[in-house]
Amino acid sequence: MTLAQDGGTPVRRAAWPSWPPPATQEQRDLLLEVLDSGAWGATSGTKVNEFTEAFTRSVGASYGVSVVNGTVALFLALRALGVGRDDEVIVPAYTFVASATSVVLAGARPVIADVTPDTLHLDPVAVGRLIGPRTKAIMPVHLAGAPADVEALRQYGVPIVEDAAQAHGATRHGRPVGTLGDAACFSFQSSKAMTAGEGGLIVTDDEDVYRRLWAFHNVGRSLEGGWYEHPDVGWNLRMTEFQAAVLIPQLAALDEQVATRERSVGFLRKQGLDILPEPVGTTRSSHHLALVRYEPRAYGGRSKADFIAAMTAEGIPLDSGYRSLSREDALRPYSDLQPCPVGEAAGDSIVWIRQSLLMADEEDLADIVTATVKVQQAFSRR
Repeated sequence: MTLAQDGGTPVRRAAWPSWPPPATQEQRDLLLEVLDSGAWGATSGTKVNEFTEAFTRSVGASYGVSVVNGTVALFLALRALGVGRDDEVIVPAYTFVASATSVVLAGARPVIADVTPDTLHLDPVAVGRLIGPRTKAIMPVHLAGAPADVEALRQYGVPIVEDAAQAHGATRHGRPVGTLGDAACFSFQSSKAMTAGEGGLIVTDDEDVYRRLWAFHNVGRSLEGGWYEHPDVGWNLRMTEFQAAVLIPQLAALDEQVATRERSVGFLRKQGLDILPEPVGTTRSSHHLALVRYEPRAYGGRSKADFIAAMTAEGIPLDSGYRSLSREDALRPYSDLQPCPVGEAAGDSIVWIRQSLLMADEEDLADIVTATVKVQQAFSRR
């Protein structure tokens, strides 16, 4: 069978589900309510507080603060936990660059640790080799929506900041992501499981941490102080009422959407796709992504880039994913970049199926499998 990129017929011509999903009437009504009210900022409206409280309850945390994006959320969590100049924060090699740049933003030094070969989550053994007197926090990433092994990181006795940008609704040993560390940070950027285009939220069970978070995101004000009292140095990093209006209805849809993606990943695994497992202890993954291991030997030695190009031509838009932070030269002035063999190998071999595809039904998902087999057979003949 001729590949589409060689002039053959694509496996799929139909569109995939859109992400974010089409706007609901409730979202339209809430947006118009905010627009007509003239109370567009968090300090004058009610929607940001409503959303923050509802999301924080859904996580099972005591306190929450909504901010402009996920990177800022990580930065503020670090600052609220006392991370600053000349401190070190350990982050995983296989993650988005913001995990490291948020540390730089806080004035600290990101220390890149390798990941586990099976799950690509932060490796507690690698962390143990890097922990030192300047280590002030560890930032596990709940990669692809699967909770990291936070318990194994607790042994080192330093604060844990959960990067939960991809893990809305996930649980570990029945406990929601967001309640596993000292603070947890969620993102509402366009690709995320809940989205307002941009936005972020930090949750914590520590009242002192919450008070610092609130002050830092609200130009240094205190909860009890006046408008022009600024006992702390802070910034205007507040979410807008428009963002909150878009997000409020999405909480009710989250569980069903997560269940859909769980079924999709289960189907693809049964069809033979080599999707990475979740860490032991995962009781629910949000499956923001399905991470597929690509083995060139099974595809006639062709590169990952060749595979993605061929699949895209067949109507299956895959993503090449991260490259290891240990290869990000932009971080070199801020971090002693040591080799991370597992993370670097993952950058060369892992292919992503994004959540928009995972929202499809089984008939559509079967096209992913059909195209994979078609490309594998064609590559193996060459």
